Amino acid sequence: MPDVAVTWLGHGSFRFDSPEGKRIYFDPWLEGNPSCPESEFTPERCDIIVLTHGHFDHIDAVQSIAEQFQPPIIGCYELCTWLAGQEIPRAGENGMGKGGTQILEGISFTATNAFHSSSAPDGTYTGEPAGFVITFENGTRLYAAGDTSVFGDMALIQRLYEPDVAILPIGDLYTMGVKEAALALELLGVSRCIPCHWGTFPALTGTPDALRELVSDVEIVDIAPGATITI
Repeated sequence: MPDVAVTWLGHGSFRFDSPEGKRIYFDPWLEGNPSCPESEFTPERCDIIVLTHGHFDHIDAVQSIAEQFQPPIIGCYELCTWLAGQEIPRAGENGMGKGGTQILEGISFTATNAFHSSSAPDGTYTGEPAGFVITFENGTRLYAAGDTSVFGDMALIQRLYEPDVAILPIGDLYTMGVKEAALALELLGVSRCIPCHWGTFPALTGTPDALRELVSDVEIVDIAPGATITI
């Protein structure tokens, strides 16, 4: 079975292509994202949208993608309810809570804890932020932390779900920086890490090279926005 293809769209946004060809947009902020290549502004297709929280830089493209392709939208219950109130197609169908798991298109999505905040662009409370462990059809387990600091219960994520790869924010200021990310990798026990939420603005000072200096047993995968790797 083919591998999972991971495309970084800049900042905290990703596109995942599953082994069986399902396309997932994760926290999509496309047009207006300073790091997203213009060639990625217009998605060709989408089977599932996954959202970690309600900040504009993680949901900005949801309406346009949902109106064009009408995919199910996975996120915390309050966020999905708010999106449904904006008349976004299918937004209210797949809201969930932390610790819960749902399977769509043969892919498993488990909501995990995250330490951040979550409000809609209009200031509405949209529930707590979350991360997700995504288990693809070939068994590959990807932990995408969303916007968060490091927290000790990342050790529970390792114990419960044994992720193969972690996507971690490293930019600092709004999320963890590289020092915290290095500890997160120790707690998670993964062999590969894809850093995100860095380089978008000058205030986000963390870099993959700086993280690489702090870890010796984890491959830090430094990919450019618009580039794709397989896991």
